[in-house]
Amino acid sequence: STGKPKGVMNIHQGICNTLKYNIDNYNLNSEERILQITPFSFDVSVWEVFSSLTSGATLVVAKPDGYKDIDYLIDLIVQEQVTCFTCVPSILRVFLQHPKSKDCHCLKRVIVGGEALSYELNQRFFQQLNCELYNAYGPTEVAVETTIWCCQPNSQISIGTPIANAQIYILDSYLQPVPIGVAGELHIGGMGLARGYLNQPELTAEKFIPHPFAQGKLYKTGDLARYLPDGNIEYLGRIDNQ
Repeated sequence: STGKPKGVMNIHQGICNTLKYNIDNYNLNSEERILQITPFSFDVSVWEVFSSLTSGATLVVAKPDGYKDIDYLIDLIVQEQVTCFTCVPSILRVFLQHPKSKDCHCLKRVIVGGEALSYELNQRFFQQLNCELYNAYGPTEVAVETTIWCCQPNSQISIGTPIANAQIYILDSYLQPVPIGVAGELHIGGMGLARGYLNQPELTAEKFIPHPFAQGKLYKTGDLARYLPDGNIEYLGRIDNQ
């Protein structure tokens, strides 16, 4: 979704772990109605489709490219009484600018990811909607989602803490942990780790490195981050040009 497809070889174990965590975290059940707006070529569609199918929730499927038509999207949310939807912050911004967004009283939660969430957008959300906002972070290479933050108004924006069975390491160029508050490259380990890239052994070896502190591998994200004093993680941008 961020350029030429890399052919990530995810495994069922990692995807199932992400789904199980989200079902528990959001308490998904048969009363939920989850909106599916993400194109199937994007990894988030896996969460939209299978979190509903594995929790007994109703999956509300939008028309192709429906996410580009905010008027249609809001009408669909209200008509189908959608309780949860996922989007990038730029779509959320347009959604909140629409005068009819205030009619979406059925929403219980909105999940954003794929782009940095700004303080201003976070504030605007809580001024207009009476539901939960979550900021999710996770590369395709680590089963779509690795950390989650339950957003709060008037708070420093973070990507939260790791989901179950995921480990985060913020390391310097020598693969040593950096102190709290110091920026470093975000590395990910745990159950969600993919096997690598299909037919690209060199790229796999470059990105999936030997774990410096335990058995197994770590994924080098190319993302800059730092730990905040409260234990949450702040995303600071890309190191490379992906």
